[in-house]
Amino acid sequence: MSIASISKYLQVFNVRITFRNAPVHLLEKFAFKNQKAACELFKQQTALEECVILQTCNRVEVFGAGSSDGGATAINVQKLLKTWASEVGMSNEELVKVAEISTGKEVVLHLLRLAAGLDSLVVGEDQILGQMKRAFDFSRVNQFVGPDLSMVFDKAFKVGSRVRSNTGVNKGSVSIGSMAVNLAEENLDTLHDKNILLIGSGEGASLVAKALKQRSIMFQVTSRTFDRAKSFAATVGGNPVTFDTALESLCDVDLIFVSTTAPYFLITNERIESAMMNREKGMMILDLSNPRTVEESVAGIRKVKLVNLDQISEIVEKNIRFRRKEIMSAEKIIESEMKSVDILLKRKKIEPLVVSIFKSVDTIRKRELFKTLSILGNDINPMERRVIEQLSHSLVEGMLTAPMNNLRREIDIDGKDQEELVRLLAKLFKYEQN
Repeated sequence: MSIASISKYLQVFNVRITFRNAPVHLLEKFAFKNQKAACELFKQQTALEECVILQTCNRVEVFGAGSSDGGATAINVQKLLKTWASEVGMSNEELVKVAEISTGKEVVLHLLRLAAGLDSLVVGEDQILGQMKRAFDFSRVNQFVGPDLSMVFDKAFKVGSRVRSNTGVNKGSVSIGSMAVNLAEENLDTLHDKNILLIGSGEGASLVAKALKQRSIMFQVTSRTFDRAKSFAATVGGNPVTFDTALESLCDVDLIFVSTTAPYFLITNERIESAMMNREKGMMILDLSNPRTVEESVAGIRKVKLVNLDQISEIVEKNIRFRRKEIMSAEKIIESEMKSVDILLKRKKIEPLVVSIFKSVDTIRKRELFKTLSILGNDINPMERRVIEQLSHSLVEGMLTAPMNNLRREIDIDGKDQEELVRLLAKLFKYEQN
């Protein structure tokens, strides 16, 4: 029995739309406004028995478990796609174009890789594991999960933690924005007591803002148009200020992040010289713009430290190369865990037969015990009856426990002989699987 046999014993599927197939800014179109209502709808209209919805800024995923009949699972997926499209107000064709579908062992592998951070936009990022746990807990509390999804999610959580503990796949920042904030912290010790200005409202600026927000650090944000600054502050964070006000107040700023697409220098040598004229404290400027929007000569001003995009990118690239090396270690852990999942599923397959054999033999035990006690009648006292009954239990347990444990061990080994053994035992004990 190979690892591919997982599909035979686990009828789960996953339908997902991620950053790989759809631009990040369009993913929200596929998101569910009410996850509880969506899970209930899927269970009603697609005959799902279990459902977990995972939504992040980079993905929207539905995990389901349905009938043990493989054909029914395929039908569930198609019904789910139609229900999903209807729920978010899109055509089925639009959703099918960008949706990825996995079943059986591919779902397990996807979950393990996802929990390990290997399927993230930023490889090794830590947030996804917490997001997965919250999504699963939500479905568990609302009774949307059962044994199948519980088993694979539990395995994924353990793998995610193990990968992060035993490899360096999540070590070192690989985001330009977070690396810029890290560098600022290294140079200024702490950012909580600093006056910080973020210039820009694009993707690069949002990465800086998120890194600052995660650390609960206050900052001002500005853009060439105040409306953009206000919109940015409302969605990402920061206190919006007008561009002119920001430039006039540079003398009070300790740290400046610049991430714009302006075709000219926003931060000039003249402006920084003026800002530093009557200032005792130093100033740090990180230019994340391409092309640069901070005049290079600013680096020569006393007590000013300038770091440009090339310098930050070089550090980020080193971290990325390090993480790539660690991916191989993470993949080995996942491969090992996939084998253990296969064993669990094969044991799950054999367990109903084992239980049935014990029940069958116990029926015979009860019948023969009743005959024996009827024959003895009043010739024995209550204690003797209990001893005889306990003896009957011990005989059954003694005769069956070792063979059944051997059967469980045999089923862990791949090969057609094991499947033949199961069929033979089922025939001997007249076991019929539902």
